[in-house]
Amino acid sequence: GLTVISGETGAGKSLLVDALGLLSGLRADSGVVRHGADRAELVADFTLDDAPLAAAWLRDNELDETGDGEAQVCQIRRVIRADGGSRAWINGRPVTLSQLGELAGRLVEIHGQHEHQALMSRASQLGLLDAYGRHDAPLAVVEAAAQQWSALLRERDTLSAQGDVSDRIAWLEHQHAELEREVLEAEALAKLLSDHRRHAHAAGLIAACESAFARLGGDEGPSLTRLVQQVRGELQRVAEHEPRLNDVDAMLDNAAIQIDEALTLLDRVRDDLDLDPSAFEQIENKIGRLHELARKHRVAPEQLPATRDGMAGELDQLRSAGDRLQVLDGEIQSAHAQWRRAADTLGEARRKAAKSLSDTTSVLIGELGMGGGRFDVALEPLDEDRPDPQGGERVEFLVAANPGQPARPLRKVASGGELSRISLAIEVAAFGLDAVATMVFDEVDSGIGGAVAEIVGQKLRALGASRQVLCVTHLAQVAAQGHA
Repeated sequence: GLTVISGETGAGKSLLVDALGLLSGLRADSGVVRHGADRAELVADFTLDDAPLAAAWLRDNELDETGDGEAQVCQIRRVIRADGGSRAWINGRPVTLSQLGELAGRLVEIHGQHEHQALMSRASQLGLLDAYGRHDAPLAVVEAAAQQWSALLRERDTLSAQGDVSDRIAWLEHQHAELEREVLEAEALAKLLSDHRRHAHAAGLIAACESAFARLGGDEGPSLTRLVQQVRGELQRVAEHEPRLNDVDAMLDNAAIQIDEALTLLDRVRDDLDLDPSAFEQIENKIGRLHELARKHRVAPEQLPATRDGMAGELDQLRSAGDRLQVLDGEIQSAHAQWRRAADTLGEARRKAAKSLSDTTSVLIGELGMGGGRFDVALEPLDEDRPDPQGGERVEFLVAANPGQPARPLRKVASGGELSRISLAIEVAAFGLDAVATMVFDEVDSGIGGAVAEIVGQKLRALGASRQVLCVTHLAQVAAQGHA
């Protein structure tokens, strides 16, 4: 439906629009807070039955009210303090102003009385035409092709700027060979450090192993092995009188087996230990070389493999730079051709959309009191053939306000009233192209009156059949068309 907010000048008609703008994430200063008050508080409730994009955004950001993806309502709240600070909430959860803007952009669309100023920009005109023609998919292909072409061109420029790289290659080859002579992998480094600790403490390890071997199973003096066997013998002699002693004997038997295995491993460890000063010196020299290389390349020893691999990669790149340059020339040409094909496809779609928008807007201009007026969307090819992310042409909106007059750029139309009606006609022509369920118009009928104002009201009322439309107006002809 169309809801009209009307009243005398200065009665506060636009206050609602200002509040919705602030709830949409617009910047605010302390001037919006009533004098003497600590803060201004704004709250808006939206139903989401006809706002699927907003409901999906809430689910994706885990801000839906129920938490089960079934949210049908949404509350936006913002508090602006007298000191200039502000905070925002969606469904009671704190959010940033950026998030507030993202959600509000899916809920409400505001058209102000100076909205037509945006149409003066050729970039805005191109954006409106692409929105009207729903060119998101072909435009994305053009953008990707242009970015690919630019990336390849930057790579070629970087390689070309290197010039003679023979000195760099020679230096890298020497440094890489120096690192290649060493075993740098993490496992090898860990083993080297382990061997170093073992050799550094070899004497103590040997003494400990020999002492343990003697005490567990040595031939001289008491040993744990003989003591276990002695205990087992004593228990076996009386076990017939107490069957549970057999369980004790089985446990001691297992213990004896474990002790024998420990003795075997001890003997093997002792044999592996070697008090060889020359071997220890070799290990220390290896560790010293690794630390020297690490200092030289200003990395930790464990990062030396990555340094070596990085040098190898740069060497491969430099050695193949000449071949890569030749390949790049072909890839750049191919990327340019791909962009050209995508841009031609987008251009054809734009030409069709331009004719449709021109015809529809021209009819509306006539209905809005500019009989014989004409609106044209002119497509101008770019002068240079450099791939552009926006395509191969630019747009200029042209208007002839009266019959027989040549069409002139919209930005050069003199009359503010004509400009207001033309911009309203363009907006009406582009209505319904998005999924925003609420549209707000703040005195977009400024500068018109009489029968034309009644037609504007009829257009807004017709829009109210599929959207929630709020219109701030001082014209009775527009207000009379409101449902409420």
